[in-house]
Formats: sequence, structure tokens, C-alpha cells
Amino acid sequence: MAARGHDTPGLRSPMLTVRHLSRAGLVEPVDLTVAAGEAVAVLGPSGSGKSLLLRAIADLDPNEGAVSLDGDARETMPAPRWRQKVAYLPAEPGWWAETARAHFPDAEAVRPLAERLDLPEDVLDRTIATLSTGERQRLALIRLLLQEPPVLLLDEPTSGLDQTSAAKVEEIIRERLATGCAILFATHDKAQAGRLAERCLKMAAGQLSEAAL
Repeated sequence: MAARGHDTPGLRSPMLTVRHLSRAGLVEPVDLTVAAGEAVAVLGPSGSGKSLLLRAIADLDPNEGAVSLDGDARETMPAPRWRQKVAYLPAEPGWWAETARAHFPDAEAVRPLAERLDLPEDVLDRTIATLSTGERQRLALIRLLLQEPPVLLLDEPTSGLDQTSAAKVEEIIRERLATGCAILFATHDKAQAGRLAERCLKMAAGQLSEAAL
């Protein structure tokens, strides 16, 4: 059975609405909603289809169904604009230039978040190849946050981080929720889901269902 969001009258209106979303790798069409200021976790092991779901919502892979942002249908805006508003952070972020600085038009804007996430002071002067997996992951998160998207799709946002760094990422996620950002995140960590999410979904073999936190 496809998971369905909580559309009960009196609750917050959904910011992200997904109806009958289907694509290769998803067994049944998916229905879900995420309200402004709400975090919804998608739990499941690697290979269960969590990333496929997030990529489909971001319109990065061929898919069918109705997806809307605050009532505006996805097809009413150009794909790049949709991805700026419904921003996806993959587990392994992509980079298109050799140096970190080339990915940030405003280097000064990076500094406060970089300090909070314990990134090296000279991180923007380094090449991507010399950064650790965790450093690249945190830097990619900063790149996404600086766009200030109303919806975040986060794929295992702390999987490559130690406990201290993961806690700092979670703190920033909570702050974004407090500003009204809607967050759908995939994780294999049920404890993390319990710390961040109001609702939890479970992905197993490409099928999404409601799950208890």
C-alpha cells in the first residue's frame, strides 16, 4: 500500500504534495505530503528505494504522477527552477569543478556555516579531490542551504560523519525546520528519525508504508 500523508483538517497545509508518483524501482505509486516546518523520515536499508523516491520527487529521473509545491504543480515551472525550490542532496554529491571555491559564487556566505560544521578555514581553497568524504558531504549541504529552498530532500545527510559532526548537521536541520522549511529525508538510522522527524515512512523493496517512530 502506498503511504499517504496526514491531510486531516486542522493540521498544517502541505507544502510538498506527491500523488500517485511512480517510476522504475517503485513497486506501487506513492502518495505523501510534507508540511511547512515538518520533517518526514524515510527509513530503509541501502537499496530499498529511498534514493529513487527522492530523485523522482526532484524530477531527476523519468517518473509519472502529480507533484506540487505549495499548490503549484511541478510541470508549471522549468526543471531547474523546481530543483532550486525542491532541493535534493544526494548521498554522494556531484562536483563540476576542480576547486571547492568554484562552486560558491559568494565565498563569504560560506564561512558561518563552514565554521559551525567544523570545516577547515581554507576549505574553499582546496581541491575537491583532497577533501574527505565527510568534508565533501558537509560542503555540499552548505551549497544547498545557501539557496534557501523551501523544501529539502536529504539522502542520508549524516552517513559519512562522526557523531559530533552529525549532531551539528542535525542542529542546522532543526533550525531550518523552525523557519518553515519542509524536509523529507532518507536514513537507515531509526534513532536519527526519532530525533528529527514528526512522521516516519518505511521503504522496503520499492514499497512505501507508514511506520512508527
